[in-house]
Amino acid sequence: MGGRKNKRKRAERPTIHPNNKYSDNPPDFALLASLYPSFNSFVSYSRDGRPKIDWTNFNATRELTRVLLLHDHGLNWWIPDGQLCPTVPNRSNYIHWIEDLLSSDVILKTNADGDNVKGFDIGTGANCIYPLLGASLLGWSFVGTDATEVALEWAKKNVKNNPQISELIEIREVLTSQDSNSLKESHNGESGSGESQTDLCWTVGKEGEPLPSYPFDLSSSADKSYYGPPVLLGVVKDGEKFDFCMCNPPFFETLEAAGLNPKTSCGGTPDEMVCPGGEKAFITRIIEDSVLLQQSFRWYTSMVGRKSNLKFLISKLRQVGVSIVKTTEFVQGHTCRWGLAWSFVPPARKIISPCVAQRNNLSFILEGIQRQFSAVDVLQSIESFFCSSGASCKLNTSSFTVDVTASVEHCDVILNNEASEASNGEHVLEMSYHSSHSLPALSNSSFRISVYQQIAGTLLVKGSLQHRDSPIAGAFSSVIQQLEEVLKHQFCREKGT
Repeated sequence: MGGRKNKRKRAERPTIHPNNKYSDNPPDFALLASLYPSFNSFVSYSRDGRPKIDWTNFNATRELTRVLLLHDHGLNWWIPDGQLCPTVPNRSNYIHWIEDLLSSDVILKTNADGDNVKGFDIGTGANCIYPLLGASLLGWSFVGTDATEVALEWAKKNVKNNPQISELIEIREVLTSQDSNSLKESHNGESGSGESQTDLCWTVGKEGEPLPSYPFDLSSSADKSYYGPPVLLGVVKDGEKFDFCMCNPPFFETLEAAGLNPKTSCGGTPDEMVCPGGEKAFITRIIEDSVLLQQSFRWYTSMVGRKSNLKFLISKLRQVGVSIVKTTEFVQGHTCRWGLAWSFVPPARKIISPCVAQRNNLSFILEGIQRQFSAVDVLQSIESFFCSSGASCKLNTSSFTVDVTASVEHCDVILNNEASEASNGEHVLEMSYHSSHSLPALSNSSFRISVYQQIAGTLLVKGSLQHRDSPIAGAFSSVIQQLEEVLKHQFCREKGT
């Protein structure tokens, strides 16, 4: 009986995009090892005969990416040691989400070239993964930008080594020196002859007319702390039009934070992983640039690594007056990322939102988890939290989930305990709407608590009710709120320590 419940609930979990090549056929390590001797040396087998690789070995993850791109996409690819090594299924999810945005009728199509889609990859890196996938899977053309010599050299090599799509991809250099006033570009790995002029505000016009400089005082707010190479302004030429831009931003503020996850080794240079203010500041700069570029792009998009930053960025987008904001969630294994998209193109149709959404799926972030604790420790604490009220729990350390079966009375025990602890003066949760006196003691309800790895020291905890009309639906939000308080107190460092 428990197995059937698990299968029914699992459908609520975000999964790989249905258009992704790997949605129904995940990479077959045994097959790849038999076909590619260079990959075979990195494959070992568990006691039950399942093939696996050492994810902490950069050479293994790089070789996996190489053979997946060759075997499944017909792409020749390589990067030097230390450069960021992308995971192909994850990056494909982002491409297919943009495909969904472009096919949506929410905003008008503005592409004068008809079905010829043109994208802009901010910080394409040595791997050049998004232009390669977008061109090979969907025939899109791309401008991929970067500021470092190694990234530009290898991005050009990866384009040139795939002549079947090389005409679709331009690698454009972003100059960072204030002594240089030109924006160089290259096409198909060769140096271009056309150069554009840029001033010290990093604005550029193809015809010599500079785009407007920032109407913002970038030093006036702590959340606008990005400084570095141009992002969009100073790279996009006057008159250029794109269907979308995309970005895998530098997620971290410091090298120390970037190196905290010992479970994987995907490489990454400081330029790729770190910038002052981290992803929050970097994406804020994209938003600021988009305010000036407006409809030069149909969609502006970026990957986001922390849900807390996502909320801040959505608030920022509301402030600048975009016409629409869309988000999605990318889940690959136990890693969770978000996609953020916005546009200044007027909506083609009125978007009607429900006044009140039933909150059957709730989540929160645990940041600053102390080093001695792991995700399993958090799972065990979640299990104890619910078992202490008398609820039935089933912990699964393979899927990082706790399945809970609880009644209204069990929820009341949890919330009454909180009310007792809060009576000393902090805060008391309002309980009148979900009290056992106002709700009859109906059958038990089931829900799942899932834990996702984000970046080192950060976990996403998500609660999902199995049924929309569950008798504990009214109390669910308060229960999850109480769970958040307990876990933060137990596992997270206090701010400022």
